[in-house]
Amino acid sequence: MTEKYKESEKALKRAQKIIPGGVNSPVRAYKSVGGTPPFIAKGLGSKIFDVDGNEYIDYVLSWGPLILGHANPAVVDAAITAVKNGSSFGAPTEMEVEFAQEVLKHFPEMDMLRLVSSGTEASMTAIRLARGYTGRDKIVKFMGCYHGHVDSLLSDAGSGKATLSIPSTPGVTKTTAGDTITVPFNDLDALKEIFDEIRDQVAAVIVEPVPGNMGVIPPSSGFLEGIIELTKKAGSLTIFDEVMNGFRVDYKNGGGGSQTLFGLSPDITLLGKVIGGGFPLGAVAGKREIMENLAPSGGIYQAGTLSGNPVAVAAGMATLKELTRPGIFDGIVKKTDKLIEGLVSVAKDAGIPLWGARVGTMASIFFTEHPVKNFDDAKKADGERFKKYFHEMLKNGVYFAPSPFEALFLSSAHTDEDIDKTIETAEDVFKRL
Repeated sequence: MTEKYKESEKALKRAQKIIPGGVNSPVRAYKSVGGTPPFIAKGLGSKIFDVDGNEYIDYVLSWGPLILGHANPAVVDAAITAVKNGSSFGAPTEMEVEFAQEVLKHFPEMDMLRLVSSGTEASMTAIRLARGYTGRDKIVKFMGCYHGHVDSLLSDAGSGKATLSIPSTPGVTKTTAGDTITVPFNDLDALKEIFDEIRDQVAAVIVEPVPGNMGVIPPSSGFLEGIIELTKKAGSLTIFDEVMNGFRVDYKNGGGGSQTLFGLSPDITLLGKVIGGGFPLGAVAGKREIMENLAPSGGIYQAGTLSGNPVAVAAGMATLKELTRPGIFDGIVKKTDKLIEGLVSVAKDAGIPLWGARVGTMASIFFTEHPVKNFDDAKKADGERFKKYFHEMLKNGVYFAPSPFEALFLSSAHTDEDIDKTIETAEDVFKRL
């Protein structure tokens, strides 16, 4: 037992007796990097503090939602005010309507929105909606893109282009996985082959426009446009999973996501994370003629007791209002650029190959000298070197995601001093890797 993480190690042992793996989401267990996860006691601004009293500069930010940092006063006040009036009603509220209007303002290609409680629930709803609307069964996804733990989206590619996919976890049936076809990200030719073979069976293509679950990988020129063109010609739908991208990648047009950044018009959009301000909240948005097929307007069923609960909606509204103040978003983007450029620079000085990628306020580094364009490229990066780097940074007070395939996030609470300290720490660590 190490003294630095003594209380965290005790907490993990207690947790493992009553919670599978001791955690409530797998990546928190540190299985890919080894060691004991710090148990977090509180967060404030750009920092988090564990039960042993260790302080960290946080680049995980609850996996993206906390774009204003921890315990932002405006968000805290909004949530407290809301909960004092009642945490949940299971009935419509005016705030839901105002919030939907605010979100849609930033996604002009979307006409209607249905609130849910998580990104996974949004994905599940969108898949059902696409199948019900088109009358088709097949869904196409991309390797390395994650859309929540929906059965039909937890599959790997099979041996043939359009043959049965393989369940990637026990509990997903072969039949369910068989309705999902998986192709490499940024490979439009592979997608064209699928449509040449079974275009009349494809209900939708779902994609993270800027993936964040194989590391941040920008889409190649024409890739997203090609997806939309193929689906339109085939009578299929395009689903942009902007759960991670939403209000994190668009800094040119004052919009809300990848679709506004790249000037594109998908049929359905998934949102989550930032729109909840740190509370569980997700959304499915889309074209009116599609969305009106959801119950009670149409026959495709979807429901949720806590959907649009007033606390999450209030926190989300406060977050969006703060985020859209002049200069806030651009400031976060500049700090993201500074961080990644700095890390790549000091790695180069140390003779360590490092590939940095960023879009808006999302970023990643890969221990490789080659460009990373898809999941196969990401897997070729040096995972062992990442583990050493991760633990050395953690010991020195810098908290990154415990996986080489996760994004890092910045917030308005991060300071130039935070960035400078992180780069200086990495410079020292790289010399010892």
